[in-house]
Amino acid sequence: MKIFFHVQHLLGIGHLKRAATLAHALRGAGFEVTLASGGVPVQGIDVLQLPPASSPDLKQLLDENGKPVDEAWKARRLDTLIDAFRRFAPDVLLIELFPFGRRQLRFELLPLLDAAQGKLVVCSVRDVLQPRPAREDEALECFERYFDHLLVHGDPRIARFGNEARLAGKVHYTGYVVEENMAQGDAGSGEVLVSAGGGAVGRRLLEAALEARPLSALRSRPWRILAGVNFQGLEALQARAGDGVIVERFRNDFTLRLRNCVLSVSQAGYNTVVETLQARARAVLVPYAAGGEVEQTARAKLLEERGLVQVVEEASLAPATLAAAIDRAAAAPRPAPDTVDLDGARASAALLHSWLR
Repeated sequence: MKIFFHVQHLLGIGHLKRAATLAHALRGAGFEVTLASGGVPVQGIDVLQLPPASSPDLKQLLDENGKPVDEAWKARRLDTLIDAFRRFAPDVLLIELFPFGRRQLRFELLPLLDAAQGKLVVCSVRDVLQPRPAREDEALECFERYFDHLLVHGDPRIARFGNEARLAGKVHYTGYVVEENMAQGDAGSGEVLVSAGGGAVGRRLLEAALEARPLSALRSRPWRILAGVNFQGLEALQARAGDGVIVERFRNDFTLRLRNCVLSVSQAGYNTVVETLQARARAVLVPYAAGGEVEQTARAKLLEERGLVQVVEEASLAPATLAAAIDRAAAAPRPAPDTVDLDGARASAALLHSWLR
């Protein structure tokens, strides 16, 4: 059984990381998977690399040289994608996010969907989507025309898909997709762990954390600040760190440290949040909200309503407000086990098996 899985990351690497986790689980369940990635290459993730595109604002597409893509680039990428799809001859086409996002990729995804006629076609989306009311009908009509099923990688006890009623019978909640954390040890025990995911848009959070430390009841704890692989200005941040503060770009043992830390401070991207829930860590979330983005804020608020995290919205982010949230979170108990469904990778594979049978 063969799955061709298309994913595009633009600003961070969260979409690719979730897709790679899902692809790994699908392979473990007996599927042969080609993961076709249209984003900037990420070391350690095995993909069929399309001509890479990125975006500074989730709107304009830039090519591998940082220039706006043109029609010749689009034609080259479309040819690469369709050729790879036909050579692989899959049983299933799995597309991440589109048509509920990635509208700027219609030039390749609509022809790909046309090429997949007669195959099982499935959309894969995260728990919370950025609302786009002006394009809602267009997205739903596209889904109804081309897609057989929608995998929602979340827990309906936390958030439900907005157009579930219209797509009755096609919406399937899988639980959250997260890698199983098998690491053992006490690394990071007692630390305050501050992270910004990929790091491209986390500067305000990291700087506020440095200034919040002396205001917090956890000021005597060691603080570890992970700036992320895309963070610009690491040296300047390191120069501002005082005694007891370590500033690094990335840790391969992040999930182990998350499990052992006394408290986590992070943005509210999908992968970081589900890893935090898996670790049952006390947490403060500072959702990214620039450019009208509301996805992270919605996710963070839903979790806060259930007593799982503390939230500081980006508009009110300041050393004092962050320190107060840190102290509230530190005084709370760890989240109980099995609070949310984290079995999304296995459940997705089981659903795909059942549909093919």
